Amino acid sequence: MPELKLSCPLPLHYEQIVMAHGGGGRLMQQLLDRIIQPTFSNPLLNQKHDSAVLTVNGSKLAFTTDSYVVKPLFFSGGDIGKMAVCGTLNDLAMSGAKPLYLSCALIIEEGFAIRDLQRIVESMQRTAQQAGVLIVTGDTKVVDHGSGDGVYINTAGIGIIDANVNVSPADIRVGDSIIINSDIARHGIAIMLEREGMNFDSSIASDCADLSGLVRDLIQNGIDIHCMRDLTRGGLASGLIELAASSHHAIEIEETALPIHQDVSSACEILGFDPLYIANEGCFALFVPEAQTPQTLSVLHRHPLGKQACQIGTVTATHSKGSVTLKTAIGISRVLDLLSGEQLPRIC
Repeated sequence: MPELKLSCPLPLHYEQIVMAHGGGGRLMQQLLDRIIQPTFSNPLLNQKHDSAVLTVNGSKLAFTTDSYVVKPLFFSGGDIGKMAVCGTLNDLAMSGAKPLYLSCALIIEEGFAIRDLQRIVESMQRTAQQAGVLIVTGDTKVVDHGSGDGVYINTAGIGIIDANVNVSPADIRVGDSIIINSDIARHGIAIMLEREGMNFDSSIASDCADLSGLVRDLIQNGIDIHCMRDLTRGGLASGLIELAASSHHAIEIEETALPIHQDVSSACEILGFDPLYIANEGCFALFVPEAQTPQTLSVLHRHPLGKQACQIGTVTATHSKGSVTLKTAIGISRVLDLLSGEQLPRIC
C-alpha cells in the first residue's frame, strides 16, 4: 500500500498561506473573517450564504462562483468537470434558486492532454444539459508546466428565486427539524482511496450529483424551507457549525440517526478519519418547521437523490447559542468544533 501522507496543522498564527487555509475548517474561517470578509464587507456578502441573493428590477436572483482543484481529476462517480457544474448548481439551489446560466473558466497546465480536456468539457456539457442550464460564457488560460497540476476550473452561476421563497441562515428557528437527503462522507473517501491507490475490496463511488431538481420538488410541494446548506468542504459537522454561528442558534444531532455507508464507515475506522468532517458532493442539510417533517421526508423519498433522507437533529434552545452537539450512541453529548483544516486536502 502506498504511503499516505497527511498533515494536520495546529490553529496557530501563520505568515503564509498553508493548505489548511482552503480546507473548510478553522484556518479557512479565520482567513475569511480576518481578511476576505472585512475587506469586501457589504450587506450582500455578509449574508454568508452559498449564493448572494440580489434583487434586480423586482426579480430575486442568486449569484455564486466556485473553483475546483480536485486530485485526481477523474474518479469513481465523477470527474472535475461534472463536479464543477454540480457544485455550482447546488450552491444556487441552496438559496432556493432555479439555476439558469453558468460560466466556465479553465486554467490549464502546459502539457495537459487534449484528450483529457475534451473528456472534461464534454462531462460539463452533459451535466449542464441534464440540469436544463446553459454554459454561456467563460475564459481559458494556460500556465507553465509544473504550475497548474493539470487543470483548475472556476464556474459561476446565476439563478432565479420565486418571490415567496426566502432561504437563509437568518431564517433558522428554534424547533426546526434538520434533515439530510443521503449518506455522508462518500465523496471524500472515494477521492482518497483513488488518489492513494488503496483497495478496500469495495465499490465506494463519489455522491457527486446535481441537487437542484430535488430542491425544486421541495419548493413546488409547499415545503417552508428555512435554510439549506450543501455539505462539501469540512463535511456535515463544519456546515452545521457555520450555520449555528450565523443563525446564533444551537443545534443538536443524533449519532445513531446519521446514515453512513458501511464501506465508508469501515474505511474511516481503519484510517482514523471522522466521517462527520469528510466532504460530500450530493448531500445537503435542510431546516424545516417541525410540523412539516413528515411531508418533507415524503417528498425527498420520492426522488432518487432523497431515498435515504432522514431527520438527524433539531435546532434547540437548551444549549449555548452557536454551538453544535452530537448525542452519541451511548447518550453522551459531544460538542463539535471546527478542525484546523481538512482531513483530506484537494478533494473538491
